[in-house]
Amino acid sequence: MAGEPILIIDDNPTNLKLAAFVLAKSGYEIRTAADADAALSELERWSPRLILMDLQLPGMDGFELTRRLKADPARRGIKVIAVTAYAMQRDEARALAAGCDGYVAKPVAPDTLRALVAKQLSAVSEAPS
Repeated sequence: MAGEPILIIDDNPTNLKLAAFVLAKSGYEIRTAADADAALSELERWSPRLILMDLQLPGMDGFELTRRLKADPARRGIKVIAVTAYAMQRDEARALAAGCDGYVAKPVAPDTLRALVAKQLSAVSEAPS
């Protein structure tokens, strides 16, 4: 589903650049944010179909940002995938409880990332209106 808009939120510049590069090379429209405030600012101007959400962000963490996005009627339809190195046993359950639609632990291989994104965007397209 080339051309689909994706927002990547990650405070690690290397992780951010790598994910953006991999997905841009696959034809997706990519925007990035290094923290929740930058993400919220970006979301005021632009609406992605999918967000890759780091859970450990400075200030407001990814759990709280996801809860806020899912509580907003205008944004609740955006798919959110938690992509995090914060991979403790209960963290996947916490991410899903916060409203994330999927969860993957870092590091994520490029092929795995592309497949995960394609699967989530396919699910968005197939969902009833």
